[in-house]
Amino acid sequence: MFESLQALPLAVVLVFVFVIGLLVGSFLNVVILRMPLKLMQDWRQQCRELLELKDSVTEVEAAPGLIKPRSRCPQCGTTIAWYDNIPVLSWLILRARCRVCGARIGLRYPLVELTTGLLSVWVIAHFGPGPEGLSALLLTWALIAATGIDFDHQLLPDQITLPLLWAGLIINLNWGLFASLEDAVIGAVAGYLLLWGVFHLFRLLTGKEGMGYGDFKLLAALGAWLGWQLLLVIILLASAVGAVVGIVLMIVARRGKDIPIAFGPYLAAAGFIALMYGDALLAFWLYP
Repeated sequence: MFESLQALPLAVVLVFVFVIGLLVGSFLNVVILRMPLKLMQDWRQQCRELLELKDSVTEVEAAPGLIKPRSRCPQCGTTIAWYDNIPVLSWLILRARCRVCGARIGLRYPLVELTTGLLSVWVIAHFGPGPEGLSALLLTWALIAATGIDFDHQLLPDQITLPLLWAGLIINLNWGLFASLEDAVIGAVAGYLLLWGVFHLFRLLTGKEGMGYGDFKLLAALGAWLGWQLLLVIILLASAVGAVVGIVLMIVARRGKDIPIAFGPYLAAAGFIALMYGDALLAFWLYP
């Protein structure tokens, strides 16, 4: 399969990847929206079972799955037809409004689709349409989903971070695409322990929790994919971007300094940069 893709002209491959990226971005919108709802319903159900409480009518209503039911307008409940669900294009044709009730469709949906498509092209243009490029695509798509969910709910689901960690170890075990197995294992352990240590030190000094356990697992996953050598680069990049964004929010949006800011999106962004240019960053860090 890889030989067939590599035999095609690069421009053709990139156009194909862009279209696939748009479709995947449409699915990631569903993941970002529905996965937290399903998780929260499951957690509420588990709490009710532990407390031996009877289910109320609202509690037994199933949260939507990732595949079914089909997407509906949140305002009027009309099922969205396939021709109104074409990534980016339908949003433009409908002028960002529901065909039936005219409710506004947020800019975020086409933005996630377009971002996924463009990043997918960037990845394949950088790595090529081989095992390394296709593996990097999976990591990129998972980071986009994790970013959206953490941005909305300050939550990094185990359903994303843990499979991502194991996938990194397996890929480097079989092919060593991004790091040796030894570096990947050390990266997974060190990634978790680094933020775990920062978390407990911050709590000891301030009495507050500075981040969630999902951040530990995400950094561990990035360590499993990219090796322990890039962990410090990822943390520095994520911290720098997070600090700048936090200051901007406090100045522009007048957001209080005590309001928590999700760290996962900055870890994901730093992880993507390290995926693409980790060797150059590491060389600059070690040999400025």
